[in-house]
Amino acid sequence: MVEMSNWDKEVDILVVGSGAGGLLAGLVGAHNRAEVLIVEKAELWGGTSATSGGGIWIPGSDVAKAAGFDDSLDDAFTYLRGLSADNVPDANIRAYVDNAAPMLRWVMANTPVQYMAFPYPDYHAENPGGSPTGYRTHLPMPIDGKVLGDEIRTLRFASPAASLFGYLNWHFSETSELLYRMKGWMKNLVVNMGRYWFDLPFRLTSRKDRRLTLGNALVGGLRMSLDKIGVPLWLNAPLKELVRENGMVTGAIIEKDGKATRIGVRKGVVLAAGGFDKNQAMRDGNAPLYPKARYSGGVSSNTGDSIRAGEAVGAGTMNLQSAWAAPVFHVPGEDRGRLCTIERALPGCMMVNQKGERYLNEAASYHIVGQQMARRQAEHGDADPSWMIFDHEYRHKFPMGPLYPLMPTMMHSKAVRSILKQGRSIAELAERIGIDPAALSATVARFNTHAAKGEDPEFHRGVAAYDKMYGDFRHGPNPCLRPLDKGPFYAMPIYPGDIGTNGGLLTDANGQVVDDAGAPIPGLYAVGNNAASAMGESYPGAGVTIGPAMTFGYVAARHMTGGNA
Repeated sequence: MVEMSNWDKEVDILVVGSGAGGLLAGLVGAHNRAEVLIVEKAELWGGTSATSGGGIWIPGSDVAKAAGFDDSLDDAFTYLRGLSADNVPDANIRAYVDNAAPMLRWVMANTPVQYMAFPYPDYHAENPGGSPTGYRTHLPMPIDGKVLGDEIRTLRFASPAASLFGYLNWHFSETSELLYRMKGWMKNLVVNMGRYWFDLPFRLTSRKDRRLTLGNALVGGLRMSLDKIGVPLWLNAPLKELVRENGMVTGAIIEKDGKATRIGVRKGVVLAAGGFDKNQAMRDGNAPLYPKARYSGGVSSNTGDSIRAGEAVGAGTMNLQSAWAAPVFHVPGEDRGRLCTIERALPGCMMVNQKGERYLNEAASYHIVGQQMARRQAEHGDADPSWMIFDHEYRHKFPMGPLYPLMPTMMHSKAVRSILKQGRSIAELAERIGIDPAALSATVARFNTHAAKGEDPEFHRGVAAYDKMYGDFRHGPNPCLRPLDKGPFYAMPIYPGDIGTNGGLLTDANGQVVDDAGAPIPGLYAVGNNAASAMGESYPGAGVTIGPAMTFGYVAARHMTGGNA
């Protein structure tokens, strides 16, 4: 712990991290007349938020009401409370539920970021308070990134799983259009490709798509508003240490241009720098169920620096064993896993362990599937990797991770081809992936018998509202099930991974960091994956990662400034 009285620079609020939660905290603080500085460890800004779908889970929003969904905040609280960990205080969950809609209203009134509510079912919609019709998940509308000028060059690319060919940004509705090849899909694809390639002369010097969608649209729009009011954002500026004097956090030491820069704060520090996704040592010590950093979908700069800095000044922690679990594909040479969301629910595929056995409902939420894969590996050692098995019809109709339909295998990269296995029969495929042919053949035969009737008596795939959402609505009687009977057959390895850790610093309902005794540490706040999630170890619906990050960023900035922005 360092005591400091003379500073190289003083501001009202220092925000550490440039994801959606940090950017919004800085913006709200600045609107409340605070002098704000945002620092980012990496050479790119936007954090994991930029690489994500940009979805936020917001109960009772104005846009949901406009779409005809009259939500109940009490129902939303009941739903979250029933899923969250017992050690998460009611007050934190209630603070999220009560402030989420006002936060979104503020964002839409004060930034270019506009959201739409989608009929996207809650992940456990059948639970008390859940919504099977959706409209709690909101997705951002596209934004013209040209307004960012040269700053767009340092904005993180979307994840390969959330873009086409790794560079073309697309919106959620366009994903469905391409997935099911709806009327006009080819024309729209050609238009978007043309827009991208003929963005001259910019295209000659950058691969960035300046039509911002999903997470790029969210952080891009927030950055535009920060630029408009003159809030600086330093890149390549990692947090080295927090300064606590007389019980209060009064500043931080930031490395800028290779030198230690002492930043004093008059109101507080907001830690918004993500979890410890890529810190293998922290994973080994805290999250044994999710041990492999390389399978995480988080960005490489998420190494838990600010969590450790908070601990060094007395902050408590909670649920460090937890993560936003997910099944992921891993393409050799890539620095993170690719989230598998849609593929598992589509008809004509199944997942098996290394014994050739199904062991879960493939179409369940990615968090549930990721948890089940991790537990299976911990208990039996046969799920890392598991295998996605699919047939010829699936191969040419739907994507499977990095493998695109309608695109010959040889046109894919060598890395993608290296993880795709093929066999003329199920038995031959089994030999290619090291599984007993008799065992896999028996599993497929049993699956096919029931799938032909649209049934899955073992794991009930396609029964829940969430399962059906990602199934093929054109296929019946079950949109998620079809026999695998059209060879040749294919397999790709799929791993128990995550899209980030979600245990972190203890915080109260104001986003203020507290010590192990529950006493707030004046001047220190944490949001997003820096803080222990109000969701506990659950994943109630699409957007419960960024939704709370933004909501508590909004709450924290208002609390430290005493303002009403």
